[in-house]
Amino acid sequence: MNTNMTTKSLTMMTLLLGLGAATLASASPAKISAQSIIVNPVETKLNVQVWVNKDASGNQNPVYRKGEKVSVGIKTNGDAYVYLFNVNANGQIDLFFPNNYEESNFVQAGVTRVFPAQAAKYTLTVAGPNGQDRLLALASKKELNLDDVARFVGDEGFAQVRVRGQENLARALSIVVNPLPADSWVTDVATFRVGQGTAGQNGGNAGNQGGATGTVTVTPGTPAQPNPQPTPEPQPTAQIQPGQKQDGAFDQAMVEAYDRLKGNESLGNATTYAVPWSDGLWQKFNGVGAYGDAALLHANGSSRSYAVHGRLLERYLALAKAENGATRPPTRLGWAAGDEKVIPRNTYGTSGLYGFFQNGALYGTEKYGTFWLVGNVLKTYQGLGGSGSFLGFPTRDQYLIGGAWAADFEGGTIRTVNGVVKVYRK
Repeated sequence: MNTNMTTKSLTMMTLLLGLGAATLASASPAKISAQSIIVNPVETKLNVQVWVNKDASGNQNPVYRKGEKVSVGIKTNGDAYVYLFNVNANGQIDLFFPNNYEESNFVQAGVTRVFPAQAAKYTLTVAGPNGQDRLLALASKKELNLDDVARFVGDEGFAQVRVRGQENLARALSIVVNPLPADSWVTDVATFRVGQGTAGQNGGNAGNQGGATGTVTVTPGTPAQPNPQPTPEPQPTAQIQPGQKQDGAFDQAMVEAYDRLKGNESLGNATTYAVPWSDGLWQKFNGVGAYGDAALLHANGSSRSYAVHGRLLERYLALAKAENGATRPPTRLGWAAGDEKVIPRNTYGTSGLYGFFQNGALYGTEKYGTFWLVGNVLKTYQGLGGSGSFLGFPTRDQYLIGGAWAADFEGGTIRTVNGVVKVYRK
């Protein structure tokens, strides 16, 4: 582990006590219990399983000692978006999936995902207060808006949780799931203890003995990043500011995005004002070093603006030009809906860029080029783990065969057969 790696603490779950039914009567159909934390009282076809590496069944209560590595597994029986929360014995809470090291939190039915994955740029080790810990997996057929629970700040790999204490987390999640169809979400809980263990005690063994603490520490690695060059010196004339419009007003979402992305290191200086584009705004920047030219995109009605760089921006604008003369975003992708990510080297030795948009995604590599994926093909691909899975990066745009969508990858193909998406290894 490199000495310059940063460390972020994540925490695991304790019991939820003292929440009566009246507290949540108007919040959601969710039920709160000491054992299951938050559950759907309606019987659902959707199922999610979560476990830790010392207990594949997810039903025991294994013991961990300080410094031990821990991994978490999940599996769903239906396509779903999965959220993993940790709360430790002190009630501190973290959301560690989704995170900025994974391409998406969409999980395909029947596919086992393990965190961290084999090639992940972070590790999980036990390090926090002694006591009973709980790990909560929430699976939903629809993507959830957790802005009131946790948000990503700047280029941090993991979200900062905005609530503290299980009671507050339970209330917040109850509000989040309230608008969903009754049978469209489900939860599961795995437990483990941190501290001294003895043979035969709740899955513990003599090798687990020792004074330990129970916080899970996430140690990110260092993903392959372009080497930024020094920001060009500002010209003597007045420099256009991030988010500045021609009338002197500012688009606050763009201002915030520039700060969030450390724009002086990745976006550089603005070369245009923030001007209307279709029903939103965009602003061009000269880029910094290997990042290439950049743009901030702000869709109408969105509270956030996002950046697109280099080869992804070049392909994005080429698609828009081919579709509509670049008068608006390309329909197949829509507006940017997330910050661009650098994807570390996968098992095929390929690294690249990932851009997330309202209707699809762009994946760019020097080896193959930049290609788009949309719809069920994209969901299936990301549900398997995206470019970090056995499929690797896409090697061409998604395309039609006999009127059905297909896509080719480093390690296999995805085909739509009689309306069903199928995955094939090479």
